[in-house]
Amino acid sequence: MVLAALTEEGKLVELPQQDFLSVVKQAQEEGKTVLQYVQSITDSKEGLPYSMEELDLLTPIEAPEVWAAGVTYEKSREARNYEATGGKMDASTFYDKVYDAVRPEIFFKSTAARTVGPGQGVQLRSDSEWQIPEPELALVLDSSGTILGYTIGNDMSCRDIEGENPLYLPQAKMWKRSCSIGPAILLADSVENPYDFQIACRIFRDGEKVVEGSASTKQLKRKLDELVSFLKRDNELFEGTVLLTGTCIVPPNEFTLAGGDRVDIEISGIGVLSNPVLAAQ
Repeated sequence: MVLAALTEEGKLVELPQQDFLSVVKQAQEEGKTVLQYVQSITDSKEGLPYSMEELDLLTPIEAPEVWAAGVTYEKSREARNYEATGGKMDASTFYDKVYDAVRPEIFFKSTAARTVGPGQGVQLRSDSEWQIPEPELALVLDSSGTILGYTIGNDMSCRDIEGENPLYLPQAKMWKRSCSIGPAILLADSVENPYDFQIACRIFRDGEKVVEGSASTKQLKRKLDELVSFLKRDNELFEGTVLLTGTCIVPPNEFTLAGGDRVDIEISGIGVLSNPVLAAQ
């Protein structure tokens, strides 16, 4: 296993550490930002003779916990209302309340053992007939809640289970291989405006693109620091905790994932998180 940094010029450089958090720790010991430390390595070493596309990638961080925020975009509120009311597009529900409330929806999503990386299969639930990916900007946090970097998250969701009863949310959100993150971590120090990320999601079936959508983090109802502040309120954060920030891309209501599909999620500056979809077992 090799940890590497990818420069803006496309140069891939091996780092001396084995994991991202060790890079953060070394930068702190040297009194540098993570970006400054990584640049000191990439400026002094030759690049590896590979491209990102040639590599078998693992999760960029083994997050001890993955949390997620919900109903942070207008599109998400509309989709949740549709689920909860049996298809009444203009109905109002408690999702409207949480969208406008001071306190956001934050829920536990996954553990390291349940999370997969690029190229690994996300899995369908056996007791759901309406399942979708949720493409999301993901925050990589330290124990104080400082945003260390950004990656891509796929918050696999069962719309029928959640729509049947909001108390079923944990079952609609968390099961084996129900979360993927990757392909890389974009250092927070290198991002001028996190509300300028462009997000795209494409779903392929039998080699054909069947769903495509796009959005921008500028459509977020809540600020990222606001979401983090509620996550860490009276809570213990572990180094490398990941927080998914909600989705603004929802497939058509008549669509559900099937085994053999492929989900590609792209965020500008971060890359493409691609996962095959495994049938329920």
